Amino acid sequence: MSLTADPPACTIKSSNNNEYRITPVFGFIDPSGTKDINITRTAGAPKEDKLVIHFANAPADATDAQAAFAAVTPAGTVTIPMSATA
Repeated sequence: MSLTADPPACTIKSSNNNEYRITPVFGFIDPSGTKDINITRTAGAPKEDKLVIHFANAPADATDAQAAFAAVTPAGTVTIPMSATA
């Protein structure tokens, strides 16, 4: 994804919403290229899961990341495998 004057927006999805809590689910990526997120795993059996991050350039005047992301076509994805152990 090439960074333009429009702020990149992202949404994060989990393959296991019963045991993972992710905040924020939607957000804008800082021009420096970073975005802090919190991932919490609740009690559950060990298993393999993944996070999928979809990103797109949002309109320049966007203030709501969820609404902005709904209005654009994702430019790409990043998949992050996760493994919980006992």
